[in-house]
Amino acid sequence: MRTVIPNDLPRRRFLALLGASAAMPLASACSAKPVAKGKFPIQKTEAEWRRLLTPAQFYILREEGTERPGTSALNKEKRKGTFVCAADGSALFASTTKFDSGTGWPSFWKPLPRAVGTSTDRSLGMARTEVHCAQCGGHLGHVFNDGPMPTGLRYCINGDALKFKPA
Repeated sequence: MRTVIPNDLPRRRFLALLGASAAMPLASACSAKPVAKGKFPIQKTEAEWRRLLTPAQFYILREEGTERPGTSALNKEKRKGTFVCAADGSALFASTTKFDSGTGWPSFWKPLPRAVGTSTDRSLGMARTEVHCAQCGGHLGHVFNDGPMPTGLRYCINGDALKFKPA
């Protein structure tokens, strides 16, 4: 069977949608793994996080889940301000570093200083660099080496892991 890519759909977006649609049945069939290992300045019990977060936020931030591409209202957010962790309110990304990657998730080329940490994620049979909040350890998304200059990085972040604070 041959797959036809529509001319008006950028290749990266097509691949992201294809990958996400293949991974979604796996994500719902298996329980997600727990949040980043280690001690973080902000510690709460699972019950406390469940009370503070929506079910979607809990799934992403505390169980390393992923939202469907194109579903976040933050994809269209263009105002000046700061994107903060939905779990603890820590400032993560300046709006000046946000760009449209065409993947369906909010993307940034640089986090704020000391705002995020990274670890290796091997959950889909490949090594990816996972991004988490440096304060609470909440899973945010992943970082890839195909972003714009000046860093060449693309922090691909789940919209449900963020809140936007206008300037």
